[in-house]
Amino acid sequence: MVARTWYTRTTRQNFDIYRKHYVEKNLPRLRAVTGFIGAQVFTRVVDENVEIFVITFWKSFAAIDAFASPDRDAAVVPPDMAPLLISYDPQVRHYEIAVDTFVAANS
Repeated sequence: MVARTWYTRTTRQNFDIYRKHYVEKNLPRLRAVTGFIGAQVFTRVVDENVEIFVITFWKSFAAIDAFASPDRDAAVVPPDMAPLLISYDPQVRHYEIAVDTFVAANS
């Protein structure tokens, strides 16, 4: 399993728009890719901004390539979302998962 991580920042005012877009637009697109396992979105309020750290989980690098082609390491930021962000990492990081202690939700 591979984790794909990405970091961005937005304003408190724009965070609800970002979250709604992520849930309604990004997640269906991700779920349509064979090999996508799931996602976690972490937030931290800092002053008037919200830091957002996203981890998506994939069965393989081939699955990531199907999503992120042609550049596996480039962030995939929809053009309509970029103006809502204060800043974001243009590159993602990938980590092969060596230890996993999460139990499936329906176990």
